[in-house]
Amino acid sequence: MINLEVPKKFSAIINQAHQTAAEVLRANSRKYDTAEHAYPKELDLLASVVDGLNHSSDSGGAGAAGVRRTESKGAAKNANGTNMSTALSIMEMCWGDVGLLLSMPRQGLGNSAIASVADDEQLKRFEGTWASMAITEAQCGSDSAAIRTTATLDGDHYVLNGEKIFVTSGQRSDSVVVWATLDKSLGRAAIKSFLVTKDSPGLTVARLEHKLGIRASDTATLLLENCRVPKENLLGSPEIDTSGGFAGAMQTFDNTRPLVAAMAVGVARAALEETRTHLGEAGVVIDYDRPVNSQSHAAATFLAMEADWEAAYLLVLQAAWMADNGKPNSLQASMAKAKAGRSGNDITLRCVELAGSLGYGERSLLEKWGRDSKILDIFEGTQQIQQLIIARRLLGKSSAQLK
Repeated sequence: MINLEVPKKFSAIINQAHQTAAEVLRANSRKYDTAEHAYPKELDLLASVVDGLNHSSDSGGAGAAGVRRTESKGAAKNANGTNMSTALSIMEMCWGDVGLLLSMPRQGLGNSAIASVADDEQLKRFEGTWASMAITEAQCGSDSAAIRTTATLDGDHYVLNGEKIFVTSGQRSDSVVVWATLDKSLGRAAIKSFLVTKDSPGLTVARLEHKLGIRASDTATLLLENCRVPKENLLGSPEIDTSGGFAGAMQTFDNTRPLVAAMAVGVARAALEETRTHLGEAGVVIDYDRPVNSQSHAAATFLAMEADWEAAYLLVLQAAWMADNGKPNSLQASMAKAKAGRSGNDITLRCVELAGSLGYGERSLLEKWGRDSKILDIFEGTQQIQQLIIARRLLGKSSAQLK
C-alpha cells in the first residue's frame, strides 16, 4: 500500500536543502533576477556539495534521479528512494529560488534524461557531465512527436541537423540531450535522444532569451548543422519499434514531470508563507477551527489555496513513490504536473493580489514568484497537453483517437 508520509530517513537531507535554499538561493534570488544571464558563481561550491551527496547515494552516475523500469522492487515492501528524496529536496530548494535551482551544474533536466534511459555503460561514461535537454522546436512545442530535427547514420556517427529553442542551461551546460528523428516517415517510433557534447563541430548557441521569470537560468536557442555525434551516444536502443511508439524517449517525462511539479509546489509554499505573514500583520485571522464561510474573504481565500496546495503536494509524492517502487507512473506524472503547474501559478498570483502593494512591488519576492511560477505550467508539457494525456489514459484512447 502506498504511504505518503515523509520518511524519517529523509529528514536530514530535507533540512539541509532548506538551509541551502534560505542561505544561498533566496539570499541571491533578487540579485540574479535583476542580473539576467549573469552566471551565479555562488552555485559552484553548492554543486560540489550536491555531487558529493549523489556519490554517496544510489541515484546513479548521471547527476540526477531517473525512472529506470528495469529495477524490481519487493511486492510486499514499500521503497522510498531517489525519486522521493529528489522531489522533496526540490520543493525545499524552489522555496528558495527556481531559477537558481535550474542553474545548478550537473543537475539539469538532461541529467534526468540520462538517468532514465541510458544503459549502464552510458551512465558510467557520462558521469560528471552537465546536460541540458533540447526538445522544443519552432514547429513543435508540446507535440514532441512532430520533431523535425533529423539524425542520419553515417558510419560510426549520427549526423544531426535542426534547430532547438527554449533550451534550459543551453549556454552553460557542457552537453545536451537532443531529441531527433531517425526517419520522419515512421513518426513517433523513430524519435530518439542523443547526448551531444557542447564542443561538437556543428553545434552552436544561436541566442539567449530574455524571459518573464526564472531569469537566473539561461534559456538558449541551439543550431545543429551537420553535427556529428558518435553512434554510441544514442541513449537507449537504436532499434525502431513501430509497435511501441517512442516510449523509450518519453520515459524521460515520467521522471522530469514530477520534478517540475515539485518545483511548483515549492514556489507556491514560499508564496503562502509570505502571504500569511502579511495577512497576520494586517490583522487577518486564519482560524482552522471555524467554517470557511464564517471567516473574512482573505482568510477564506488563503484556506482554499492551502487545500489546493496540499492536493498538488500529495500528487507529487504519489508519482515519486510509484517510480521508486518500479510501478508505471506516466498517468500520475502527468496528473502531478497538471495539478501542481496550474495550482502553483494560481496560488502565487492570488498571493500577489492578497498582499496588495506589498505583493506587486520589489520589497517582497511575491511578484517574482508570480513571474517564476508561470513557466512551471508550461515546460515539460503544457497544462493542456497534460490534460490530454490524462484523458487518453483514463479513457483508453490512443493519440490518434483523442487529439
